[in-house]
Amino acid sequence: MNAFEVLGLSMDADQAQVRAAYRSHVKRCHPDQFQEKAQQEQAQEQLIRLNLAYEEAMRITAQRQVGLGAVPVEDAKLMAMRLLEQDRVDNALRQLMRAASRDAEWYYIQGEILMRLRQYATAHQSYREATRRDPDNIKYRRGAFEAAKAVKKHARPLQKAADAITGLLRPRRRQGGWNKNL
Repeated sequence: MNAFEVLGLSMDADQAQVRAAYRSHVKRCHPDQFQEKAQQEQAQEQLIRLNLAYEEAMRITAQRQVGLGAVPVEDAKLMAMRLLEQDRVDNALRQLMRAASRDAEWYYIQGEILMRLRQYATAHQSYREATRRDPDNIKYRRGAFEAAKAVKKHARPLQKAADAITGLLRPRRRQGGWNKNL
C-alpha cells in the first residue's frame, strides 16, 4: 500500500488532511491503549506503518507545494530583509523559505534570522553554508564566528537557565500584534 492508502486518503490530499488523518489513526491504534502484550505489539507495528506513511505523504505533499508558492530568490531575500528590519522575524523566515532556489546570500540571511530567533546552532550551519558557497566573503565568515560564539556561550548550564527564564518572560509577537495571553 502507498502512504496515502495507509492513511485512508486520496493521492491529492494536502498536508492538513495528511496531519488530520495521521492523528486520527494514531489515537485509535496507540500501543498504550492496550493491556495485552500481543495487542500492544500489533499496535506498535501499526504505529510504525503510520509513522512511515505520514513521513512519506508529507514529503510528497511538500514537493507538490514547492512550485505553488515559490518566488524568485532575489524577491524572497528582499522581502525577508524588509520584514527583518521591521522586527517581524517569523514572517521573514517564512518569506525566505519561499525562494525557488538558494544562494550564499540566502544562507546568510537565514543565519541572521535564526540568530534573532536564538537558534544559534542552526544559524551557525547557515552561515557556514554561506561561507562554503562564497569563501571570500568576510561578512559571511563574521556571521559564522558570532554564531559559533553564541553556541558556546549558550551551552553553559547557567546560561541555559537564564535563556529559559528570558524566553518565558519575553513577550511573543503574533502576526496580528502582541499576544497578551503570554
